[in-house]
This record gives sequence, structure tokens and C-alpha cells, in this order.
Amino acid sequence: MIHLTYYEEVDVSSAPGKGTADYAAKSFHVLIVGGGIGGLGLAQGLRKSGVSCAVYESAPEVVRSGYRLHMNSDGGRALQQCLPEPLYELYAQTSTATPRRALMVHFDHLGNEVGTRPHLDPPNDPVRPHTAVNRRTLRQIMMVGLKDVLHLGRTATGFMADGDGVRLLLADGSSATGDVLVAADGINSVIRRQLLPGVPVVDSGLRGLYALAPLTDEMVATLPAGLFDGFAMISDPKGTLLVCGAYRPRRPIAEAVADLAPDAEIDPVGPYLMTGLFTPPGSDVFPGGAELWSATADARHNVMRAVVDDWHPVMSGLVERADPATIIPVTVRHLEQAEPWPASRVTLLGDAIHAMPPAYGTGGNLALRDAASLARALTQAARGQVPLLEAIGAYEAEMRAEVFPILRAASDPRASTVPEFLPDLQ
Repeated sequence: MIHLTYYEEVDVSSAPGKGTADYAAKSFHVLIVGGGIGGLGLAQGLRKSGVSCAVYESAPEVVRSGYRLHMNSDGGRALQQCLPEPLYELYAQTSTATPRRALMVHFDHLGNEVGTRPHLDPPNDPVRPHTAVNRRTLRQIMMVGLKDVLHLGRTATGFMADGDGVRLLLADGSSATGDVLVAADGINSVIRRQLLPGVPVVDSGLRGLYALAPLTDEMVATLPAGLFDGFAMISDPKGTLLVCGAYRPRRPIAEAVADLAPDAEIDPVGPYLMTGLFTPPGSDVFPGGAELWSATADARHNVMRAVVDDWHPVMSGLVERADPATIIPVTVRHLEQAEPWPASRVTLLGDAIHAMPPAYGTGGNLALRDAASLARALTQAARGQVPLLEAIGAYEAEMRAEVFPILRAASDPRASTVPEFLPDLQ
């Protein structure tokens, strides 16, 4: 049986306030809407610091929501801060093997390597740098130890807040009360729409189809080595982009789970190559959104094949090898940058406030960055070290300063259509 030790990392020996800091932390309660990696990261970080919390997730189970997730220094550091050591080690061991080059590699549709682009950030670990994970595996790892605070199948509809606390309203007619409400419920956040109704969701016009192909030794031997570096993009003169990323865990998942978390419910996942085929805004290559979402798996696969039928066989073969059952359509949307707002008992993290296109592979990492930063801020407030609204305001100001420049860069159309485009984030 796995034993997770949640310990206090902040010195509270001189914390001000009534009673002990330990009592203050335990009486303070945080409501989290959304059980994605941002919400789970915050819950793990709060539990690690002894702060009470509850997570409300609308899905009845961990659903498939994307495949390969790039991990960088923001995400890696945040996980190390929030997770108990055994779970952080399980994340590290089930992440991908270190690639030959930690770069985005650009190929043309004929198979020629035509350029590279560095990642926007330094490696996340000196021993296991620039890696990637299977998103579902990471979520399952992050759920370990949270069974008593994770409420699945509970949909939020809004909130009521005053100077004394906040009430979360749920679709089944029930409600929950706490000291703080955190929106971690993604780009369609109902909490953000109530708190900041003026922030628009923008449709970039990009449409895509993601798919997986089982990664065999035979397949690896036939493909250019650059496809197995940090990430790869393949483009053609029509503006079509095929993005590729390999997932090859450092250790078989079942073996790592048996060693580090034997009672954890984590699905085994073998090596695969993720591909994502995107066409530029205004293109009529893909059917309309509704038609694409309702199409059969084979019909989606045929659409992908038709787009790359004049590519070099090695490159078009990446699409041919895709498992039709794994093909999912994608509409690329993002949020406009919100103007600064006054701090309150309701705050936000991740895609709920800065959803961005996947151009630089930073969205999930920034959600984890937010989770670790907010966990520290709320821990200080719970222990009476910093007034609550001051702690939340400082978190939000830091998030705007560090994350919004990346949101602006990733939302630039060139970020998704020009493989070598690298923004100046200063």
C-alpha cells in the first residue's frame, strides 16, 4: 500500500493570528472547480501543506483529454513542489526518455530537415531534462491520495461570495462553502464567465485532427531521427502542418507503478507517436466542425490521408500508421488577455484565465506553475502570515506578469503557422 506523507514546508513558528498556525490552516478551506492537472496540482500542494480543500469535477471519471504533454521547467518544478516525493518520482520515471536534441525540429513534406527552434524555457531537471508525459497518466498519478477530496460528476454552475466566504453552486442543487474558490475549469470556465464576463473566447480558425500510432522498433528504424527529438513539425507549401511527438517512457508504466505506488489505479500505456494535422484558417480541406465531430473514425482517417497524399511516403506514412480509433478533432481557441481585476475570494488558474494555442507546448506547464504559486499563497494566508486578499492579489499580479506575455506570443498567428517563429518575451 502506498503511503504518502504530506508535510509542512513553511516555517510557521512565528505566524500571527488567533490560536496556532496549524489550527488556522486546518480551519481554512479551499474550493477548487476542475479536476485537470491544474486543479489536481493545487489540491496536492495544499494537502502537502496541511490546508483543507475539495475538488469538484464535472466528468464522472478521468476522461481522455489530449495525449502527449510537453513538460518544461515550469511544470517540472511545480510538480516537485506540489507532489509527495513518491508521486513526483513516478511522474519522472513514466515521462519520456531524454531526446537526442531538446529542440523543435522542422521538416518539409519531402522529408528534409529545414530548421530547428529552441524551446521557450530551460530544461526542467539536470538529470532528466526536457521531457514529455502521457496526459492521462499524469492525471491519474496526481489523483493518488486525493480520493477523500475529489468529487467527480459534480458540475459547477456559479458562485456567491461576500466578505466572510464563498459558496459554490452545483448543478444538482447542492452547494459547498469555503474561504476561497479557485476556477481551474478550463477555457469554458463558468466561474470566469461570472467573475470576468468581459474576457472573450477567440476562435483562431485553426482546425486539426490528433491521432496516435503505436511506436514499434520497426517504425523507429524507418523514420528520421529528428522526429524523436523534442518535437517535430512537418509543413507543405499549402500551409498544412503535421506536428509529431514521441512518447517513450523511461520505464514501463506498470513496472514503475508496482514499485512506487502499487495500489494506484494507473493505466498501462505503451510507446506511441502522436500526430496532429492542422490546416490554416480559412482552409476548406477539413469538413465543417459539426461534420468533423460527428464523422466516423475511418472517415476522419480518410480526411487525414487525403491531405498528405502528395507527401513523401515516409512522412505521409505517419498518418497512414495512425490508429483510427484514436483520432480526435480539435478546434484551436484561446482567451484574450484580461485587464487587471481586483483581488477577491474567487481566483483562477490555468486555461480558465490564460487558455492559449498549443504552439509552444506551455499551456499545461503554466497551469502547474499557477497551481504551485497559488498553493504557496493560500498556505501563507491560511496560516495567518499574509492577509487573504493580499496573498491572492500577489499571486494574480505575478501570474499576469509571467504568463500573459506567453499567452500573447502563443496567440500570435505566426506561432501556429510559421515553425521557426520565436517571439521576444521581454
